[in-house]
Amino acid sequence: MALVIHKDSSNKQMDSSKYVRYTPEQVEALERVYAECPKPSSLRRQQLIRECPILSNIEPKQIKVWFQNRRCREKQRKESSRLQSVNRKLSAMNKLLMEENDRLQKQVSHLVYENGFMRQQLHNASGTTTDNSCESVVMSGQSQQQQNPNPQHPNKDVNNPAGLLAVAEETLAEFLSKATGTAVDWVQMIGMKPGPDSIGIVAVSRNCSGVAARACGLVSLEPTKVAEILKDRLSWYRDCRCLNVLSVIPTGNGGTIELIYMQTYAPTTLAAARDFWTMRYTTSLDDGSLVVCERSLSSSSGGPAGPPPSTFVRAEMLPSGYLIRACEGGGSIIHIVDHVDLDVWSVPEVLRPLYESSKILAQKMTISALRHIRQIAQETNGEIQCTGGRQPAVLRMFSQKLCRGFNDAINGFADDGWSPMGSDGVEDVTIVINSSANKFPGSQYNTSLYPSFGGGVMCAKASMLLQNVPPALLVRFLREHRSEWADYGVDAYSAASLKASPYAVPCARPGGFPSSQVILPLAPTVEHEEFLEVVRLEGLAFSPEDVALAGRDMYLLQLCSGVDENAVGACAQLVFAPIDESFADDAPLLTSGFRVIPLDQKTDEPTAARTLDLASTLEVGANAARSAGETDLSSYNLRSVLTIAFQFTFENHLQENVAAMARQYVRSVVGSVQRVAMAISPSRLSSNMGLKPLPGSPEALTLARWICRSYRIHVGADLLQADSQSGDAMLKQLWHHSDSIMCCSVKTNASAVFTFANQAGLDMLETTLVGLQDIMLDKILDEAGRKILCSEFPKIMQQGFANLPSGICVSSMGRPISYEQAVAWKVLNDDDSNHCLGFMFINWSFV
Repeated sequence: MALVIHKDSSNKQMDSSKYVRYTPEQVEALERVYAECPKPSSLRRQQLIRECPILSNIEPKQIKVWFQNRRCREKQRKESSRLQSVNRKLSAMNKLLMEENDRLQKQVSHLVYENGFMRQQLHNASGTTTDNSCESVVMSGQSQQQQNPNPQHPNKDVNNPAGLLAVAEETLAEFLSKATGTAVDWVQMIGMKPGPDSIGIVAVSRNCSGVAARACGLVSLEPTKVAEILKDRLSWYRDCRCLNVLSVIPTGNGGTIELIYMQTYAPTTLAAARDFWTMRYTTSLDDGSLVVCERSLSSSSGGPAGPPPSTFVRAEMLPSGYLIRACEGGGSIIHIVDHVDLDVWSVPEVLRPLYESSKILAQKMTISALRHIRQIAQETNGEIQCTGGRQPAVLRMFSQKLCRGFNDAINGFADDGWSPMGSDGVEDVTIVINSSANKFPGSQYNTSLYPSFGGGVMCAKASMLLQNVPPALLVRFLREHRSEWADYGVDAYSAASLKASPYAVPCARPGGFPSSQVILPLAPTVEHEEFLEVVRLEGLAFSPEDVALAGRDMYLLQLCSGVDENAVGACAQLVFAPIDESFADDAPLLTSGFRVIPLDQKTDEPTAARTLDLASTLEVGANAARSAGETDLSSYNLRSVLTIAFQFTFENHLQENVAAMARQYVRSVVGSVQRVAMAISPSRLSSNMGLKPLPGSPEALTLARWICRSYRIHVGADLLQADSQSGDAMLKQLWHHSDSIMCCSVKTNASAVFTFANQAGLDMLETTLVGLQDIMLDKILDEAGRKILCSEFPKIMQQGFANLPSGICVSSMGRPISYEQAVAWKVLNDDDSNHCLGFMFINWSFV
């Protein structure tokens, strides 16, 4: 009985301990420890009790419970804060959608009215045959269809502030009619769905003068901060070369008028760059909204004359700008309108779609502005974590320097010190040189790039038209398979420019010593439309005379953008510059790379089924059945312009040699890109073209039959299922076999080179059917694998096959691969002669 009473009393004591009230001093002591260590160990809690006498009357277990409750409250607080933030975003987005819905209803009403008016005019015209009535009908129709006429400003003295303010107020009214009204017929861009985490609502113009784009979205920044960021166009508009505010005039209503001269880069070498002379008006509306609107000044629109265009083509900015409104609970709702006339008639006809596309304008300006603001907002809120300990602002600066350096190379402005160099008689590659380091104040160029004993920077560039090649697909291939177009010797020469005593490489040998690349990500953007990364180039093999060049790894800072195939009108770009191991924040960057810009609209066909490994090339035989939902790829018609630019440093006494090297290299790269472009062109996947033979090989159907027949003869088992006896079915099963199946050439006194691989084989080697033929067997096997293959080779030739034990090999990208077993066998042709060696790597995986 005493034992029971003791147990009950102890339970009461434990129960009462659960409701201990803490004094403010005790809570303060516990909070201090929690700030240092939210989850202290048992020893740390006991130490806490010893060090703080005010906690001596609290049991260690109760201290543990307090910390558990404190962590739980912190987690609940963060979740509550997150949900409140999402709720605010949804409320603001709902308000934005309701406003957009009202605008669309007004637009529908306007169109219905226009439709009824035109029907009435046509009905009246059908009842009369007089010329005057017909002319009246035509003129009335034109007056209804014409949108955004350029307003005239007579009788305004634009040379005084009052006259400029009148023009500014008209610009404000026209801008607001585009941002929230029906002055422009807006059509929403495909894939731009609204939501709390979306970029916003993006639309492009239809049937208006020039090209225009409109966007509205939410950001978690205050309106004044948003306006400050958007007005700093150099920080987010990659095509902006310079923006000079020549005059600032305060207005009586608390706003400002600025006269601005802006120069923009040309996207290719085939057209001149554009410049703008504009007036920017910043003011507040009655409801507290902040507005920044802008338009070009000219004799027709009014305003003082601007700087002469010189080598630039003067473009016109029609009323554009930003409407920024504060949201309840913080943040801003932004409306952006970009409307320009780029003087399309001054460019070659083949490039005019580039200057007539509202979608390209939306990607380059409107969406870029929204993305930049969202990026800044997330960086400010600490939502973005960058690798390598770099601050987000520093990484953004590197991205801007890479793009700016590439644009400088493509345009080669004379006022930057660039001058053309004589050609070698063929005009496919343009060479320009720059020997004036002081011509790049504050830019990415640095005197360390110029040899102290005389020299400069040389740029070799070329542009070409591509047919039926998706830009995103091509750039993604160039990024992932550098070894298929780059020359390690040229990379080594570029890297040497970073050394204090650069060595000279007067020429590059085509197909120089091989290398592998390892991509180290630095900072993907919020929507992963752009990747900043460091590429480590590892030399794998080199001759004694190349030891000076390849005795170390080399590094490139690389920026890849536009690799989303669903981004309509997006420019795909891959630019890079050599860096040294220190990778200092002020490192000079000499940018080279590729830019692919679509010229025509994309078709609506799905592109998700296309892969870099050309898998479907082998699936479309003459009688191959179409997969469900696949469209006719022969109708895929896309033109794009590819621009290539490579920069090198040179010494004066080696200028001609470096120029010859640069020409040879750019022509080699162009040839490689053309070969790749032909291979990945969707038009090649059309069933009308049939199955293409592999170079130096029999037809794929015949090769598949030889592989399976030889495996059955030598190994005594079927490689594929017994029901796949027909040629098409056999090829399809072989292609989709889960194990990696490859073929290698067998030639005397020559290295074994891969000639065929199925889908799993290409995935394992991380290559394509095009690049496969540049990979040698002994380069993917490790030392143990090479020894085993050499010891088993006589057995393979005598018995016809051999089972190889588990081992390690490497892909073309240098990644290690493990496999449980491998089988090697002789592949015989119809005459029972040796055609090649077959290999099957079973249950392989990346290590």
